[in-house]
Amino acid sequence: MRVLVVDDDGITGEMLENSLGRFGYEVTVAADGKEAFDLIRSGLYRLVVCDWEMPEMSGLELCRQVRQRRWSGYIYVIILTGHGGVGNVVCGLDAGADDYLTKPFQPDELGRRLRVGERVLSLEARDLTIFALAKLAESRDIETGVHLERMREYCRILAEEISKCEEYQDVVDGQYVELIYLTSPLHDIGKVGIPDRVLLKPGRLTREEFEIMKQHTVIGGNTLNAAAMAHPEAEYLLMARDIALTHHERFDGKGYPRGLSGEEIPLCGRIVALADVYDALTSKRIYKPEYSHEIAKAIIMDAEGTQFDPAIVSAFLNRELDFLAVRRQFQMRLAAVG
Repeated sequence: MRVLVVDDDGITGEMLENSLGRFGYEVTVAADGKEAFDLIRSGLYRLVVCDWEMPEMSGLELCRQVRQRRWSGYIYVIILTGHGGVGNVVCGLDAGADDYLTKPFQPDELGRRLRVGERVLSLEARDLTIFALAKLAESRDIETGVHLERMREYCRILAEEISKCEEYQDVVDGQYVELIYLTSPLHDIGKVGIPDRVLLKPGRLTREEFEIMKQHTVIGGNTLNAAAMAHPEAEYLLMARDIALTHHERFDGKGYPRGLSGEEIPLCGRIVALADVYDALTSKRIYKPEYSHEIAKAIIMDAEGTQFDPAIVSAFLNRELDFLAVRRQFQMRLAAVG
């Protein structure tokens, strides 16, 4: 990753260039804030290490200029200064700096702080990637958009409830809940590879067409797995892959594409399976009417231990009022638009 170092002291700039180069960064040195701002405008730099006191434009003024402008991605800025004290730290952060390091400092410490900046930028990239992929799936089916929004709310509710179970407390924490909320909209991403004659057919599918439709799990799983292998640091892609591949598996092993059963199915896939079916049941489709919550609830309870994991069904029953609240919220929203 590129780092822009901004320091009017040539010796300090050279020292930082050599130190950060050893950490694997590609470093460019600017002599003042004005030069640095022009370089940032090139779009090549997302990590900036900046001295406080410089001619032409100070580090604080550079931060202010950066924050006043809209960029295609976030710019992470670390201020370096000989000014210590809480007041100066607050002043630097108020100007728009993300981190503040007092001189003298160890290069290793700066390196670690840049790694924090990388993680912040990677989270932004994660959210943008998920949004783009979800919109891609939505583009193939006019009903998908609101379905994805409801789905992720249902998944969040179920994951929150599952986290209370002693069996899953070491697995499902706040980060897991956030990840399933973010990645569950990718469950049907593989439908981009299904022919329109099948995907958009106004009616029930034939047996042959259903076999084609079932391939969306494999297409989605393979696509996201390829992305995960290319970017092993992006762990969220692993959950997205598991969801896309396994959300049509059944607890009794009679699902697809692999016929997995019980805990062979990743927990995220078991959660999404119930959320997906609930939303399908309670939504109007070309081939079916909108079912009430009570009918959907009865169908899900009847499938406990066969189609659905009993623990997930229990979580659903414990939080059914929250499911109803989400459903009503989106019904009101759609009514207001329509």
